[in-house]
Amino acid sequence: MISTVPPQAESETEGICLTSGKLLARNTVINFLGRVAPLIVAVFALPILIKSLGTERFGLLTLIWVVIGYFSIFDLGLGRALTKFVSEKLGKKEEDGISPLVWTGLLLMVILGLAGAAVVAWLAPWLVQDVLRVPAHLHLEALRSFYLLALSIPIVISTSGLIGILESQQRFGRLNAVRIMIGVYMYASPLCVLPFSNSLVPMVAVLAVGRVLSWAVYFFVCLKTMPSLRQGFVFRSAEVKPLLSFGGWITISNIVDPVMVYLDRFLLASMVSISVVAYYTTPHEVVTKLLMFPAALVGVFFPAFSFSAEQDPRRTELLFERALKSVLLILFPAILLFVLFAPEILELWLGQEFAQNSAPVWRWLTIGVLINGLAYIPAILIQALGKPDLTGKLHLMELPVYLIVAWWMIGAYGIAGAALAWVARASIDLILMCAISRKLFINISPVLQRVVGFSVVGISLMVLAMLPSSLIARVILFSLILLAFAITVWRIILSPHERALAKNYLKTGHLLKAGY
Repeated sequence: MISTVPPQAESETEGICLTSGKLLARNTVINFLGRVAPLIVAVFALPILIKSLGTERFGLLTLIWVVIGYFSIFDLGLGRALTKFVSEKLGKKEEDGISPLVWTGLLLMVILGLAGAAVVAWLAPWLVQDVLRVPAHLHLEALRSFYLLALSIPIVISTSGLIGILESQQRFGRLNAVRIMIGVYMYASPLCVLPFSNSLVPMVAVLAVGRVLSWAVYFFVCLKTMPSLRQGFVFRSAEVKPLLSFGGWITISNIVDPVMVYLDRFLLASMVSISVVAYYTTPHEVVTKLLMFPAALVGVFFPAFSFSAEQDPRRTELLFERALKSVLLILFPAILLFVLFAPEILELWLGQEFAQNSAPVWRWLTIGVLINGLAYIPAILIQALGKPDLTGKLHLMELPVYLIVAWWMIGAYGIAGAALAWVARASIDLILMCAISRKLFINISPVLQRVVGFSVVGISLMVLAMLPSSLIARVILFSLILLAFAITVWRIILSPHERALAKNYLKTGHLLKAGY
């Protein structure tokens, strides 16, 4: 029971433990749907934007999105820190300390956001001319777009804090109602500009307005679900050090991880051409949307891990096991489908030219998504246990190695080399994250061995299944691999209790209460 929630408010957490399996399962589904709904709009919006803007201008738009998103690191990890510390206070029933913690965190985020906006505005000419090597006829357009989005950085940063507050309370119903509306707006609003202009400047302007609207709605929802915030602003200097200490290492990961995710785009633009970026970015943007499911799990399970780690370590181990298995169960069939039928999917969606240039990239990036999705769970466990320094140090070590490999692979194999380098980086990350989490929690070793071992075998089969050019042969291989996956999951991956839960659900439509 959370005293900050009024009786008439939505009772997502009332009377239920914040680590209840039923609550976490429901919130994961809600969180996932909140991420999927905007994607449906994106499927229809992206081809129109590409056709209307051209590959050059569209490639520039995607790079601008990446740069502005990257500079959200100026929150110094405070969004994640707020989620952790609010969750811990809820677990310890220290609700009186939540309001000062939240207001202190939000003030720090606004200050850091203003600093970030100034830095982006200062760097904009250099980014446009020297880093992105934007064609001369697009210089002014790109520069104005950067200035507009720089203004939204304080809003973007403080919004992550508001989201963290709602996540810590498991308020995913309201959180995702807002996320869906804003997500749809972000893809649909540029289409509304096209009848009047194909310039990036008005498109970026409407996107910035969307950021402001989302902040206002999230702030209103936070005030409603946590009425103690209405009592007025309270700054507590004692909260600054723990927030910045935890958030500092999160920031290292937030700085380095996006570099490793998006570095290939900038290398392609500088080493090959900006027009090639569209052939790489488009499949990348689509297949990485599959990471919405592990991202949805992370949003729900991070506060649950933080809540339970001090109170009930055995519960934390059980939650970790179920989260890791859930990622495998959901992602593997979708990854298999995307890998085997990449040429057909791309040709139907974007035409033959994109299919020829992007199909190999699509396939390798999709395999990388499975690997990367599995790594989400051990990474978030490590951070929830109060060890964000371990993930930060790991990413610092990975970065120079990835930079060298990506530079060499792109020089040798172009966009296909960029995809292969991304897969290699994701594989190393998964191996190291699993090793660290095993050291922290010895009892999770068996599930890690089963899930990761099966994934290696499954990925090997996918690579072999790419070879046949015949559609019929690939359909047969898809059916056989999927059947083998189902048998392996049932006999090896799932525990006896989980098989009992599955049987009960198939019979009655309800999950067993005992032990869930």
